[in-house]
Amino acid sequence: MILPRKTALIVIDVQQGFNDPRWGARNNPDAEANIARLLAAFRAKGRPVIHVQHDSAAPDGAFRPGTPGHRPKPEAVPHEGEPVYRKSVNSAFIGTTLERDLRDAGIEGLVIVGLTTNHCVSTTTRMAGNFGFATSIVADATATFERMGMDGTMRPAAEVHASALSDLRDEFAAVVDTDAVIAAV
Repeated sequence: MILPRKTALIVIDVQQGFNDPRWGARNNPDAEANIARLLAAFRAKGRPVIHVQHDSAAPDGAFRPGTPGHRPKPEAVPHEGEPVYRKSVNSAFIGTTLERDLRDAGIEGLVIVGLTTNHCVSTTTRMAGNFGFATSIVADATATFERMGMDGTMRPAAEVHASALSDLRDEFAAVVDTDAVIAAV
């Protein structure tokens, strides 16, 4: 794997609210540890790190500002100087200055990690690819939850995750793993 000279790590919605059991069964329990490894690698090389957090407007939202669920998980706490973009929809690009700020900084490539694979991570990845960024999504640094299928059958989280990644692969992003990214950093 070769990363463009100016590549940023984008950490999406790694927030305490995803610890709530109401989400159901989850895949990839090592996602946060892999995100921490990627953060350490990017920080050690002085590469840009960008955080995205979801701000829920619903009174019972898991990510409502001012609630414990809104806080980042310990593995993904932003360091001083690392920008944090706040969004209220699935894409980190909608309602934020993220695209303009990336372009102003000369960023060519994006490595995307976070929660959940089939929602905010996927939506942001699709838009990043459509905007022309050399985009990679890190399969073992993303995760999701089980989901009810259209036929009423509960789809296991691993299946939902794999399906989301396969929909992104090659059309919107390269699907990679943590070790490959760290080796390329």
